Amino acid sequence: MTHDWLAFAKALRSIAQTGQTYTDNKYELERYKQLETLTNQMFAVLGDVPIEKIENLIIPDRGYATPKVDVRGAVFDDQGRVLLVREIKDGLWTLPGGWADVNESPSANVLKEIIEESGHRASQPRLAMLKDRSLHPYAHYSPDHIYKLFYVCTHDGGEFMPNNETDAADFFALDDLPPLSEGRTLPVDIHECWAFASSGAAGIYSD
Repeated sequence: MTHDWLAFAKALRSIAQTGQTYTDNKYELERYKQLETLTNQMFAVLGDVPIEKIENLIIPDRGYATPKVDVRGAVFDDQGRVLLVREIKDGLWTLPGGWADVNESPSANVLKEIIEESGHRASQPRLAMLKDRSLHPYAHYSPDHIYKLFYVCTHDGGEFMPNNETDAADFFALDDLPPLSEGRTLPVDIHECWAFASSGAAGIYSD
């Protein structure tokens, strides 16, 4: 029998976070804090990294525990090539995107991420896919439960501008993709976005 220990650790972290938010008993609060420490230790063991790295990675949330949202933008040129950016952190390529910011709609977030990371302007975002990250073979585990929103957008021109997250941007043919940062983007994500773009579907209203 196999067990998804990462899923167990995520569930315990969720309990610890929610418990700290809603309890009014100081003894229960202390126990929930101990549970949070224990889950950080579990993440460190599962990821084979020092506990200090986990504690710095996880920003303590408060309130009812909910999934985080990652937005990605698929921009195709008139030759059917996809716009990708190269991450400084790992030297690999991905659809531009990142965590959704508060006070902005998902579609506004993705357009902002595209121009910040690639220098290219995009418009008319259409929600093509919503994926639960844990149900797909993305590389590298995450202590967070993440929903990934993929938007197909219209290319409005531009050129790469230096920034602190990516060091290159370019268009690639779908049958000649560069090495991908598969914790962020899988080849199937790009091909599914192209299938959506080619279908002429209007997309789903998401704001």
